[in-house]
Amino acid sequence: MDQICVVTTVVDARSVADVLAAAAVTGRLAACAQVGGQVDSTYWWRSDVETSSEWSVQFKTAPDRVVALVDQLRANHPYQVPEILVSRVESGDPGYAAWVHEQTRP
Repeated sequence: MDQICVVTTVVDARSVADVLAAAAVTGRLAACAQVGGQVDSTYWWRSDVETSSEWSVQFKTAPDRVVALVDQLRANHPYQVPEILVSRVESGDPGYAAWVHEQTRP
């Protein structure tokens, strides 16, 4: 099975999530991107606990595209310190993994 990675982030607006998703897929940095429903996040920021509504985005990509995808997310993310997490998928459907790999080729 070809390895795949899932890269996740959150942003403060659905429109921003949609732009990040479209840019990654169009640029072949991700085979697909899923924008999840609104979530409420509680976190420390500037010595205070804050709560805000955010939109999650999951990107499915090949390991050799992760660095470029993360670089693009950092460059276009509205947050000063964006949450960008990378997870390697240990197992999954081999056909899906092959599709992810094919779709991330420039």
